[in-house]
Amino acid sequence: MRRRFGDLVYLAVLAVLLVGCNGEQAKQALGKLAERAARTQTEQSAPDGPAPPALPPAIEGDRPVRIATFNIQVFGTSKLAKPEVMGVLADVVRRFDVVAIQEIRSTDQTVVPQFVQLVNSQGAQYHFVIGPRLGRTSSKEQYAFIYDTTRIAVDPNTVYTVGDPADYLHREPLVAHFQVRVPQGQVPFTFKLANIHTDPDETDMELDALDDVFVAVQRDGSGEDDVILLGDLNVDEYHLGQLGQLPEIAWVVTGTTTNTRRTQAYDNIVLNRSTTTEYTGRWGVLDLEREYGLTRDQVLGVSDHLPVWAEFSPVELSPAGPIAARPAVAR
Repeated sequence: MRRRFGDLVYLAVLAVLLVGCNGEQAKQALGKLAERAARTQTEQSAPDGPAPPALPPAIEGDRPVRIATFNIQVFGTSKLAKPEVMGVLADVVRRFDVVAIQEIRSTDQTVVPQFVQLVNSQGAQYHFVIGPRLGRTSSKEQYAFIYDTTRIAVDPNTVYTVGDPADYLHREPLVAHFQVRVPQGQVPFTFKLANIHTDPDETDMELDALDDVFVAVQRDGSGEDDVILLGDLNVDEYHLGQLGQLPEIAWVVTGTTTNTRRTQAYDNIVLNRSTTTEYTGRWGVLDLEREYGLTRDQVLGVSDHLPVWAEFSPVELSPAGPIAARPAVAR
């Protein structure tokens, strides 16, 4: 049955920016979008942390932007206590400019800050924003975006959880607005990410609701035409329901698997091919066994999902431009 989200309500989510500069420094460093960013805003249950160094002045204006999604299975204190697992997870994050994380299960709100500290332990400068704990049962989850501040800015005033008063979704998507840092004189690629983890037992209903979510995020008043929905959809590209029927909708992962056992294609990145011409056509599924020389069982200790990524132009392109092809570049 077709479900509609005509009464979508948007609830502001306070963003956690634990490792960053203050509001005035951000205004000087980041352009027009970051001038509106209140970088001192924090999620109420998160701990305070030390102020990090200011962002470096150097900006790579021609390197593609890599956006990834990763379901870190049951991410919490138990996994945090395993150095060999956390080392792999930290290295995975450092390969990308923005990573959408799903399945943060812990009630301990220091888990993500500690993880980002580990990511930054070798000199990287990543921030994160995190949403509230969501779910209908006691087993709740959080979404997070972890991003490289040397390349990406986020406006915390635009971070929100999609409201779902009819309760069609088990875990409502977390949305945030990003801008690529580019040299002066270039027009940066700006985009919205909608982070989602569907309920595997209710995929038909949830995929038939996510088309309305996608359109609603496009029309939320921000004026941003580049909307990218990414995460653990718990279906392959042939079972996207009404989401897959939207005009000009495209999905990057096709013809391969995304779970560690290499039996299912659960994870994907979905966009509008007419508006998001910044998509280069390059994408991949990061094979943790091959990349880190691990056994299948060792990778299962990291997650039962593999990271999925796609590349985008760092500068804004016209929606009237050519549509990128979609060759598979699995790495």
